[in-house]
Amino acid sequence: MTVSSRTTKATLRVPRARLYAWRPAAGRVLTPPPSGVVNVGIVGCGGMGCGVARELMKLPDVRIIAVADPATEYQDDFFYKARVGRLPLKGQVEKHYREADPGFRCADYEDFRVMLEREKAIDAIVCATPDHLHAYVSVVAMRMGKHVYCEKPMAHNLREARLMTRVAAEMGVATQMGNLGHARDGMRTTCEWLWGGAIGTVREAHAWVGAARWHKGMTAVPSDTPAAPAWLNWDLWLGPRPARPYHPAYVPVRWRDFWTFGLGAIGDFVCHDLDNACWALDLADPVCVEAFPGGQTAPELTPHAEICHFQFDRRGRRPPVRVSWYDGGLRPPTPDGWPAEEPLPGRGVLFIGDKGTAMCPGLGAAPRLFPQERADAFTPPEPVLPRSPGHHREWIDACKGGPPAGTEFSYACRLTEMALLGVVALRTRKKILWDAENLKAIGVPEADAIIQGEPYRQGWEL
Repeated sequence: MTVSSRTTKATLRVPRARLYAWRPAAGRVLTPPPSGVVNVGIVGCGGMGCGVARELMKLPDVRIIAVADPATEYQDDFFYKARVGRLPLKGQVEKHYREADPGFRCADYEDFRVMLEREKAIDAIVCATPDHLHAYVSVVAMRMGKHVYCEKPMAHNLREARLMTRVAAEMGVATQMGNLGHARDGMRTTCEWLWGGAIGTVREAHAWVGAARWHKGMTAVPSDTPAAPAWLNWDLWLGPRPARPYHPAYVPVRWRDFWTFGLGAIGDFVCHDLDNACWALDLADPVCVEAFPGGQTAPELTPHAEICHFQFDRRGRRPPVRVSWYDGGLRPPTPDGWPAEEPLPGRGVLFIGDKGTAMCPGLGAAPRLFPQERADAFTPPEPVLPRSPGHHREWIDACKGGPPAGTEFSYACRLTEMALLGVVALRTRKKILWDAENLKAIGVPEADAIIQGEPYRQGWEL
């Protein structure tokens, strides 16, 4: 695909990255399935996989025909407070579709590779596994010609992110990353207001969430070796990672606390809460990244909190900008003009301009302007960005030959790389001068292993 840097409509400079005309990769032509229905397989049937499946079942031209997960069934006491796993999801899917088709059956598999081999009718897959499997699942599926929806972050390391982006382009498949806020109207309003000069020239942005490490008191990787539960194929859950004993500290959800499987709060939330900054400020490839962990107790564990600063050079006519990330209860300074009686919310994004401040509560919510005098004097511009038909609808339309989804992998890679560079700075505790073209942290050789990621074990190579 070809993307130029920006275009002009009225007085707004709108980055062309969000308005381009899309063509599939050479040698592959995407057409809607003959039935007009997109057959989907779900890989990863925990809370996130079940959530995406429920959204897809609302769409009349989608049929979930198979699910795969190393876990049969377990209780999710973290988010959804329900039974999850491949058998509960299979039951939900069959109940839904049998209202119109009493004979409908959803196949279930322990190994997604077997699912893809046997279920030839699958057009697209959802990857909702732990982070360390995102790239493997997505690349295998894309190389089989399947469209892919992958939860955020799209990859566990920078090498994987680039690989996924390249394979998606080579295969001409439709992709989408699971940062739902990108489709919301407030995300577009934020971009349009900033492009329209709502707060003048922006040279500074801040984003923060309250999320912290799940294991508050853990100081080392568990050393005891309890037996894996009967409901889980532990070796399959490990996937490309080297063999290690099972421990309930890893499964479910809390794998995010361990660098080998997850990426902590910065990996979990940057793709949500720096999305509007990435889009509105046309961010890609920071020149410098520096991070400061809070309360980290072992190299294998993610910090309890962190601050990370990204410095972006000039992008066309856009001036350099500094973007800062905070989590674990840390927040930016209260900006000038903020109401004295109102504390900063527990989650949000601030854009600091030379004429005022814009604040978004996060996840694509609508912006507010400060000080009040600036808000009173501002006349919102006419919308220039098309409004989304819905995050999941975008992807299904793309699967059927329509325009690309909002966070197709080339854009998702830009966002994901921000989070992953933050991880490199956190783990090395070094200031990272970034050579984006060559995937190198200049003068920090120990960063290479983190950039490239752990070697895949035998039988799981890509």
